[in-house]
Amino acid sequence: MNNLDTAQAVVDPDTAPPARRFPVDRSFLGRAGVVAVVLVVAVVVALLRSGSGLVVWQSVVTGILTGGLYGLIAMGLTLIFGVLDIVNFAHGALLAVAMFISFGLVDTTGMHPYLTLLIATPALFLVGAIVYRGLLSGSGARSLENQLLITLGLSLLLENGLLMFFGAEPKSIKLPGEFQFSLFGAVVAGSRLYAFLGAIALGGVLFWLLRRTRLGTAIRAVAANGTGAQLVGINVRRIHMVTFAIGTACAGAAAALAGPLVTVSPTLGEQFNITAFVVVVLGGMGNVVGALVGGLLIGLVEQLTTIYLGGQSSLLGVFVVFVLVLFLRPQGLFGRKTA
Repeated sequence: MNNLDTAQAVVDPDTAPPARRFPVDRSFLGRAGVVAVVLVVAVVVALLRSGSGLVVWQSVVTGILTGGLYGLIAMGLTLIFGVLDIVNFAHGALLAVAMFISFGLVDTTGMHPYLTLLIATPALFLVGAIVYRGLLSGSGARSLENQLLITLGLSLLLENGLLMFFGAEPKSIKLPGEFQFSLFGAVVAGSRLYAFLGAIALGGVLFWLLRRTRLGTAIRAVAANGTGAQLVGINVRRIHMVTFAIGTACAGAAAALAGPLVTVSPTLGEQFNITAFVVVVLGGMGNVVGALVGGLLIGLVEQLTTIYLGGQSSLLGVFVVFVLVLFLRPQGLFGRKTA
């Protein structure tokens, strides 16, 4: 997929011809129908497997709530790819850094875990800007091979740095006033609901930023045609840096929201990294909305897999989906075929 195709995926509503204000993409509707049928079949099979409607309902609720968080993480990753054509393998490690920032603030100052979002997000924005200017803005990072080496090297550097400063002992972030409630029989933890609502809200903010602000217009213009954007006075290098920083800040926000849900460790980002890449591929590389929808689908797949295969095999279903998408539709659900 080239830059123009990717940009069209990001800004699709704005690039639609005026005569087709409400275009009906029959191909997309067909894909959505197939996905819906597959999900229904998966739920029915899970019901037959478990023999308990409550167990399946619990998995569906947990999967959707977890999937929203996956979507936020993947949105940052897909935004970076859509505008810069950079596959950032350090995304998970940067998320782990943000999670340790949240843990450090909670542990040393007693700050509420969700208030750390106000510090972790801008901190990761700054880190993202520094990483781009220091490691990725040079001509040496333009090739895919160099991008992979640089981002993988950065990932290893960050993980080992966290190991050196914080040790390998797992840590936890406790949420004050944690509660649970019943949703038609399914038990929902307050922390999981907060994380889902926060992820959806921040995803909406990111979508609004791209669609309704001058910065978003500049980002979309650079994604569509960097040379043309430069000719009309847009500082392309600055937009690249800001875009990478925004994508990294998404990881920072997701880390603050997910902190009370997971065990914090230096290698935590690896699992999120794998899941985020699957989400990005499923939704379509460079498509922000596709990342959110893909996150919800992968959250469901992960939870339903635990019914089929047990609690230790949730990632197996994710990998199966990853392989099937690459085999059947490598451009993803929302992606477009390249010429």
